[in-house]
Amino acid sequence: MTSILAPLLAAGLLLATPLHAAPPELPVEEPAGFRLTDYRAPTPPGLSGAVTVDTDAVRALLERGGTLPVYVQKLDRSTLPGAPWLLSKPFRQIPGSVWLPNVGLGAPDPATLDWFGRHLERLTDGDRAHGLLFYCLSDCWLSWNTAKRAVLHGYTRVYWYPAGVDGWAEAGLPMEDAHPLPGP
Repeated sequence: MTSILAPLLAAGLLLATPLHAAPPELPVEEPAGFRLTDYRAPTPPGLSGAVTVDTDAVRALLERGGTLPVYVQKLDRSTLPGAPWLLSKPFRQIPGSVWLPNVGLGAPDPATLDWFGRHLERLTDGDRAHGLLFYCLSDCWLSWNTAKRAVLHGYTRVYWYPAGVDGWAEAGLPMEDAHPLPGP
């Protein structure tokens, strides 16, 4: 009987042991340029020239004032004359945010880049030291790209919130309906 049990026990142990363990996730390196595709993917732990913040830090920034939250979720445009945004579902944002769609694309068209620059200028009254908090969803390169773009525009108080609206909602914090600014 023992001679029969030994092979069965060995086979059971073999089946209980995973054939291959998943490799540990390596941190995502900060790219030199912008992320051009696959925007919903793990992001780097930070961004040169910007301050990476968590939910508690965002709450503190907004309570102090002087920092504008900017939501950068992507939207598609209609092909109808006037090209309005297509809102397939309601979107929610951090209260007091301005929604600038598509400014986080890796290679937006020149009109969108110009539109972004003009809105930052208007929203900050031309003050490059005005706080700007960029966010999207969690694991979203759109906010990372946008924060990098603001740094390259010379803004000196740029905050990047990688947990985005998902992290804000998970913390049970208040939200409001989001309405995109009319696009270029």
